[in-house]
Amino acid sequence: MLPEEVKKSIQSAYKELIANYSFTSRYGQRQMIATIANSLAKIDADNSDADAAPICVVEAGTGTGKTLAYILGTLPVAKKLDLKVVLSTATVALQEQVVLKDLPDVLQGSKLDFTFAMAKGRGRYLCLAKLDSLLQGNDSLNAMLDLYGDDVLPDLGESHDLYQSMLDEINKGLWQGDRDEWSEPLSDRQWRPVTVENSQCVGAKCSHFRHCFYFKARESMDDADCVVANHDLVLSDLALGGGVILPSPEGTIYIIDEAHHLPQKSTNHFAANARLKGGIAWLQQTAKMVTQISQQQELFAALPEGLESETLQQLLSELEQKLQQAWLLFSQFFDEGVELNNYGNSSQYTFSQGAVPPEVQQLASSLTALFLRLTDKLSELQQQVKAVLENGGGIEARSSAESWFPLVGLLTNRADSQLKLWSSFASGDQQSGPPSARWLSLTDSAGNADISLASSPVLAAENLSTRLWEKCAAAVLTSATLSALGNFNVLKMRAGLPESTEYLSIPSPFDFERNAVLCIPRMRCVPTEVDKHTQAIIDNLPGLIDPGQAALMLFASRRQMQDVLEGLPEDFRQRVLCQDDFQKTQLLKYHRQQVDKGLGSVIFGLASFAEGVDLPGKYCTHVLIAKIPFSVPNDPVESTLSEWIEMQGQNAFMSLAVPEAAFRLVQACGRLLRNETDTGRITIFDERLVKKQYGKTILASLPPYNREIYQVDLLTDLA
Repeated sequence: MLPEEVKKSIQSAYKELIANYSFTSRYGQRQMIATIANSLAKIDADNSDADAAPICVVEAGTGTGKTLAYILGTLPVAKKLDLKVVLSTATVALQEQVVLKDLPDVLQGSKLDFTFAMAKGRGRYLCLAKLDSLLQGNDSLNAMLDLYGDDVLPDLGESHDLYQSMLDEINKGLWQGDRDEWSEPLSDRQWRPVTVENSQCVGAKCSHFRHCFYFKARESMDDADCVVANHDLVLSDLALGGGVILPSPEGTIYIIDEAHHLPQKSTNHFAANARLKGGIAWLQQTAKMVTQISQQQELFAALPEGLESETLQQLLSELEQKLQQAWLLFSQFFDEGVELNNYGNSSQYTFSQGAVPPEVQQLASSLTALFLRLTDKLSELQQQVKAVLENGGGIEARSSAESWFPLVGLLTNRADSQLKLWSSFASGDQQSGPPSARWLSLTDSAGNADISLASSPVLAAENLSTRLWEKCAAAVLTSATLSALGNFNVLKMRAGLPESTEYLSIPSPFDFERNAVLCIPRMRCVPTEVDKHTQAIIDNLPGLIDPGQAALMLFASRRQMQDVLEGLPEDFRQRVLCQDDFQKTQLLKYHRQQVDKGLGSVIFGLASFAEGVDLPGKYCTHVLIAKIPFSVPNDPVESTLSEWIEMQGQNAFMSLAVPEAAFRLVQACGRLLRNETDTGRITIFDERLVKKQYGKTILASLPPYNREIYQVDLLTDLA
């Protein structure tokens, strides 16, 4: 039961915030606060039964005010129980909104007392040692250039001014090494050279440790009641066992905002991939690096037994020969007559149910054993270099160790990544659960063909269950859209939520019927008739969107988006801002500028524009959707999952594809009404919503917009 003092604290804070900020008290928001607080009140204060951690899922429709609700419902309870709160969002941008606006507003507008800090991964902070290395130059930098070339480092001549300006801003105290706070956007190519991974950092032994931006940020996090993180950082911490980057799960209440992203991010996080020819080239360059490292007399009076350059060279040579064999073996899967499909920009072969043939498994086992030996030896080499730092020695030896340590760490990471991939191909799957997806991709860039191997869990369930739900003190999952077709079955399956999980769906307070019209025009074709469907959109889009209107056109296929754009009249194309032509933030900025000038602007976008895009009021009065957003049928992860579901005696289309499509369509339609005064129109170019039974089911799951079915005939009214 919720302690009376906590209940009064929450009630008082809510009243104060309403009074101070003129908020509208909403039933749904109060319901969300109460549900979360009462769920968390079930936490076992002694933490004697980790399996009984309360988990609460709240779907809160747009306009509920969910951020304020989960802050008020969680922080007072956590403070009372002396637990940390990790508030995880989908992106760094959302993190910043919570830290810079939402949490300060609650502190300022109420008598609640708590501290908070933002947590970012090591990769978001500049490494002073790396910056110094880039500007000064040393043998390890030259070795890295030789090893990775343009893959990792930009042209240092061109980038020298950028890195010098970074140092100047740091010396002036105007920049704290945070990538997101640099004055202009930095590409990965510019940023990667000045940051490090965990295995490349020497920690307290670094000569720049006292001024390290990452560790300074960590210090502010240690004493905070609430740590604002993102899903990727949470998953990285869990993969390390928990409590390494963020507070320990056992003493933490997790708030997972935009929780629908968590399962997908988890499967991506625990996936593995490797390129064959890329791997061969890497092994050849690594052999050169090993020779250079072994010649560093200031580091090694003599290399320990087993780490001699000759021993490592022999191992690298064996691995290269095995990868050459792998190339010959896997090339056969792309011979003429083998059934392939295209996904992205490559030809692809997906192993049915993730099961690889015996000859592949045998080769993978040999490579696993060899890469295990390599990672062990590189780890030993890394420890030897680190020992020079920890055990003292001359200035020259310490300086050399500090400059070479990141490179050895990079080699170790790359070897470990290869080990992870080959181990997955060698080990197979347990019979009790879903398989991993395993597939091959053939890419050909400028005549340079390569084969990539990939492995991925098809569900996040096991990883999230063992690493998060069974360890945490409690968890709250929330988003505007979490259910599909009126239930949470898909989320439960993908995220592995325990049976004891509580679920609540809070409808949006918006007046959908009064404020929005949902139009399904008569197409006389279906999206599977690709050419006819595309031409119908081309012929009629100019008549559906007024010249001065702000609109968002969403496509499920990049090819169709490009074909429609190319087929439109020139005067209409001048109003289109296409996702492929701009960065997302830049595109949205241009769109708003055009609308502010009183000019029409139409955004063409794919799935990433179907959620998280906030264009209130005049910035979007018409959302157009090309078709029901089903998953790409030849996605190897989804196709493997569908096969497994069918083997369980279920209909994968009805139990997975249709609910997922309904979920995405709700999100896409949600781009129209962003606040209670918004009005507009939604047009969906897909008659299957009316003609097919599954389509009618999807249509029934949408909010109660005022519907116009077949009131527009694209062949007559607008032709």
